[in-house]
Amino acid sequence: MSKINFFYEDVEKQDILEIELVKRIKFLIKNEGKRNGELAIIFCSDNYLLNVNIEFLNHNYYTDIITFNYCENSIISGDLFISIERVKENASKFNTTFKHELYRVIFHGILHLIGYNDKTEDEKILMRSKEDFYLKGMDFDKEIV
Repeated sequence: MSKINFFYEDVEKQDILEIELVKRIKFLIKNEGKRNGELAIIFCSDNYLLNVNIEFLNHNYYTDIITFNYCENSIISGDLFISIERVKENASKFNTTFKHELYRVIFHGILHLIGYNDKTEDEKILMRSKEDFYLKGMDFDKEIV
């Protein structure tokens, strides 16, 4: 069974469009020729994510997202840990809205699960173009009702 769940650790619930976001994530996965499995999107604080980074990856630095890949064959499953504080800071740094940057980071994590990387300059360019493609048409100003 495929499921996409949202969790909040050490942060307030965010004003995101979960239903629209789930549809977009499922479209992204299907469009990339894969199938949706179990996904957990965990929104957290900088310190929470730093502890995850230290404990599981042996990295002692802040980041906006850590993705744990549980994919099997063409079924996309994993955990995406996202620092709300980093996303807010990056939105300001890149002169965009919080929601736009948050959705970009979520799609970035899903694209990693699918198999895209961003180590080389060419990979970064491809990753950014994929993020931009899946962000097209999203209504970032829409409020939850």
